[in-house]
Amino acid sequence: MTVVKSLIINSPYSTPTRHWEQARDGTLSLIERRRPAGYEIFDIRNNTRRTEPLALVNAIRQRVDAWRAADYPGITSVTRGLIEHWHDRSTRQLPLYFCQIEAIETLIWWVEATDEFRQGVFIQSDGGPWERLCNKMATGTGKTTLMAMIIAWQVLNALTYPKRGKAFSRSIFVVAPGLTVKERLRVLYPGEPDNAYDAFNVCPSDALRQKLNQMDILIENWHTLMPLKEQDRSVVKKGKESDEAFTRRVLGKLAGCRDLLIINDEAHHAYRKPADVKISRKEAELLGLDLDEATRWIEGLDRIHATRRIQRCFDLSATPFAPTGRANSEAGLFDWIVSDFGLNDAIEAGLVKTPRVVIRDDALPDAKTMRSKLYHIYREAEVAEDFNRKAEAHEALPKLVQDAYTLLGADWRETMQQWAAVGHTSPPVMLTVCNRTETAARVEHYFRNGDAHWSELHAPERTLRVDSKVLEKAEIGENAGSDKNYEAALQAIVEAANIPAMRKERLRGLKKEELLRAIVDNVGKRGTAGQDLQNVVSVAMLSEGWDAKNVTHIMGLRAFTSQLLCEQVIGRGLRRVGDRRERPVPARVCQCVRRAVVDLSGCRRGWRRTATAEAEHADRIADRTRRNGDALAQRIARRRGGQTGSGRGLAAGRNIDARPGGDAGECGDRTRARRRHRHEQGTQNRFVIATGGLSPAAAGVQGCAQGVRGTAGQVRRQSRVPGGPVDSPDRAIPRFRPACDSDAIPQ
Repeated sequence: MTVVKSLIINSPYSTPTRHWEQARDGTLSLIERRRPAGYEIFDIRNNTRRTEPLALVNAIRQRVDAWRAADYPGITSVTRGLIEHWHDRSTRQLPLYFCQIEAIETLIWWVEATDEFRQGVFIQSDGGPWERLCNKMATGTGKTTLMAMIIAWQVLNALTYPKRGKAFSRSIFVVAPGLTVKERLRVLYPGEPDNAYDAFNVCPSDALRQKLNQMDILIENWHTLMPLKEQDRSVVKKGKESDEAFTRRVLGKLAGCRDLLIINDEAHHAYRKPADVKISRKEAELLGLDLDEATRWIEGLDRIHATRRIQRCFDLSATPFAPTGRANSEAGLFDWIVSDFGLNDAIEAGLVKTPRVVIRDDALPDAKTMRSKLYHIYREAEVAEDFNRKAEAHEALPKLVQDAYTLLGADWRETMQQWAAVGHTSPPVMLTVCNRTETAARVEHYFRNGDAHWSELHAPERTLRVDSKVLEKAEIGENAGSDKNYEAALQAIVEAANIPAMRKERLRGLKKEELLRAIVDNVGKRGTAGQDLQNVVSVAMLSEGWDAKNVTHIMGLRAFTSQLLCEQVIGRGLRRVGDRRERPVPARVCQCVRRAVVDLSGCRRGWRRTATAEAEHADRIADRTRRNGDALAQRIARRRGGQTGSGRGLAAGRNIDARPGGDAGECGDRTRARRRHRHEQGTQNRFVIATGGLSPAAAGVQGCAQGVRGTAGQVRRQSRVPGGPVDSPDRAIPRFRPACDSDAIPQ
């Protein structure tokens, strides 16, 4: 049998042209065409697999291709400018991903294309009064950047064509599944120093970028959509909260806006439960779903629609499923999916790590099936019975689980040594997903008290058990019950971290819930309390948005009968290691346990930057910075020469001084001097920001004229420091020289 050296066969920047197809015996064959839209359903009960095609998405792909070939008939001039800019690879260091371009063009096609290109296409609704469209995109394919593109498209058109209210909106309400994701999405606010619009050069001109600041946007987690609880003990009986009061409370600054655009991040949490679906809370929990969350999420949006009108809703999710309650399928895809770029596509394009399955097993096989007992470790009677009882933390783990940790630990240990050899400053992380709190406590005791086989894993200060109840309270901003031992364990992690004393002092003052979030959200990030963690033990799967890029191994000690839950768990370790301070790991054949243990250490397989490439890249950056400085100096000289009547301002299209006559008339010498000082100071700050010296707030950019922030973003885009684009989770493929042809990601 031919061994496949690499699953990466497509470019992340162009239409996929090939895909792998798996035969019944497990062998792979290379098919010379794009994979049709669809999804594989694994029936764990009967050990079968089938492919469910997405006929609607396949039909839409053909319509969008024909519409694109006809040069996008029906679109506005603003939309045309955006599309041309997004396709122009010369405007950014790395092009936008193909999946991002395809997703946004599909949405534009549905809203703006002429009738002949949409005739006969019917997108089924979710049964509610407002329209929903879903982009299915795998974890790590850049959903946050896509949101920024959607917002720019909608807002710029709404401001330019105010009479086309049914197509565009300037009022954006983004709903996140928790505080972790909400914090990550703050880059969608245009005033943020690291906003996505500047970081990914979303707008084709500075004038449009400035116009984008006029949007009305609010980002909240779904818990704000929960109705207020009626007070049991109150002198004044206010009664149930009205829809109007609910809307004003939830929308806040958007309460005066109508025709809202809704963006649901991780939209698989938001679905309507059909009347014929009979699913218990226990079954939903096994599927990794929260029925209350789904119901309240949608009910809250319905109440907003009743008072302010929802113009349209865009859903984004890697797993847009809803439970069906049927025995042959635990979940069903959303019916309103319009584009599909799944996990297999992301792996073949090199956008995510490549999960690997076990090829080494030292345990005795099952006498009946002759399969490894580690194949489905939680199904083994000795494991399931032991983990489904109340047990003390000090009780030993089953022998089979200890053997699995020994095998997995060997791979983790070798990965850690390789990372250290190539300059990684954070260790690889092993993630364990348990079935219950008692199991998590036993696993934590196993590592903290030296029971593990490998001495490198005997590190209490580098082991974190995530208390699900505390984390849940942290996600909704509430306080959990007191647990002195758990608080002491968190504080020990902080004290052991090699971070500045002032930062430690600030962390010491946090509540237990806030401290846990501060550690969990920053696993593997330098300068934080979670930078040195190497072992994370959790009940359930942790929340979406947990973007620890250095997760390399996953141990599953719970039932994975739900395909949705399995994909969500694996998704926690898919993001590539791409920070400029983190060095990649050479490729190697990894050992792991299928389903029970997953090894994801093949991140950045063999990619490394040579010293020559480093020097060349630094020279290019210096040259660009010098050219930008010369251009800005010329503009300042023209400004001093009296060319102010045009109102163009200092920074190409920025309206710094738009009054007729510029410096003439009412503006005296003192006013001109103050303005020149501010502009020159702003110019200096631009170069400080471009070289990574200071943040805009620290550099005093806020006190400069309006054009400074945009120009700083422009300079930052043109002259990023080496490896700069890799800082964002949406840009995980820098310009590295591949160590071997088989692992090269096509440019």
